[in-house]
Amino acid sequence: MLRSVYTALLYVFAPIALAVTALRGVRDPAYRDRLPERLGFTRIFSGAESEPVPRVRGPSAQPPLWIHAVSVGEVQAAAPLVRALLKEYPQHSLLITTATPTGAQRVQSLFGGAVRHAYLPYDLPGAVRRFLDRVRPSLAIVMEREIWPNLFRECERRRIPILLASARISERSALRHKKLAALFSDALSGNVTVAAQTTQDAERYRSIGARRVLVTGNVKFDIEAPEAARKAGEELRATQLAGRPVWVAGSTHDGEEQQLLEAHRLVLEQRPDALLVLVPRHPNRFDAVHAWLKSEQIAYAARSRNESMTAATTVLLVDTLGELMTFYAAADIAFVGGSLISTVGGHNLLEPAVLQRPILVGPHNFNAPDIAQLMMERGAARQVDSAAQLAAAILELYTDPTARAEMGAKGYAIVAENRGALQRIMELIEPLLQASSYT
Repeated sequence: MLRSVYTALLYVFAPIALAVTALRGVRDPAYRDRLPERLGFTRIFSGAESEPVPRVRGPSAQPPLWIHAVSVGEVQAAAPLVRALLKEYPQHSLLITTATPTGAQRVQSLFGGAVRHAYLPYDLPGAVRRFLDRVRPSLAIVMEREIWPNLFRECERRRIPILLASARISERSALRHKKLAALFSDALSGNVTVAAQTTQDAERYRSIGARRVLVTGNVKFDIEAPEAARKAGEELRATQLAGRPVWVAGSTHDGEEQQLLEAHRLVLEQRPDALLVLVPRHPNRFDAVHAWLKSEQIAYAARSRNESMTAATTVLLVDTLGELMTFYAAADIAFVGGSLISTVGGHNLLEPAVLQRPILVGPHNFNAPDIAQLMMERGAARQVDSAAQLAAAILELYTDPTARAEMGAKGYAIVAENRGALQRIMELIEPLLQASSYT
């Protein structure tokens, strides 16, 4: 009964969601493209070309392994798992679904033609059936915290195992889910295995009806610093950034960049040679950030235009995709964005940590509070609550290379100590594949 009500509400709101997505496409064509996929008319994309799903697999290939990662952060978190699956299961094609174009772009930049991409359809029974008819996956791996009752029910009916990998759920979310206990208990009680990040996450999943729950840890800790990014960062440092104190503000948002620029102006008062590398989170904001920097009369260079930097350049705008790790590698100090504004909840602290960079972060880190707390308790990261505090921390670290090195070493040690979730998750996959009706 509850799922019927849920489904009826989805049918009411699905046309609105489609219209909103189409309207977003006026500013960002990526939202307008591939709208039929939102209703389960799925086409698999590899690079710039698309193929109908039945042509993706050759006659001797095994059914695909399917990973769902809702957007950029989840795609990045899934990267170690994707690479392990490509190595261990070459007989299976690998499909990654996302809900956002930025997630799709991140899939392409990380994996290129090694994987294929589609958008996850809305959780409508007909859309879900069309999607699964076309894809026919042998296993569904859902990253972190997505629960879709109709999709999960249809997977159970078809005997497609679901693995919630590196699963997390906040106390607040668990309380909300409990109010609809019958709906989510039904979704999680069938063919779903929950590989939780922490014991607290495991207990919360059990409280909303999950039956098969294990604690495997957070696969994000299995991150490795890409050698190509490290080398590119070293080259940048030796050439374009030589001799300058450099701090990177990664994955930034509107409302936050203004505070970052204010902090940078304070830094420039004492270190006029300092450079801020500004990396906005969403590509559809690049033009707006360009316009804003111009209106502020900032001497900046744009990465996408290969504009050369002079001594007068105070900001480098990275308006390209997939280069954040390179600039973390080239910098003295990393600020991780999404944390100075209350609506986002922070982004991935482990990326600069694995590159042994000292980390500064704002007060809002509810997306991964355990990691943020661990980093700050161990001295790998510092919290700043304002532009003035951020500027003071940057200036202090600029003058103390020993402190920078110690913070970076502590961050790397935390990553190294917590690795192992990937192996534990991989050990769950083979038994699930053997139980699948499509294997």
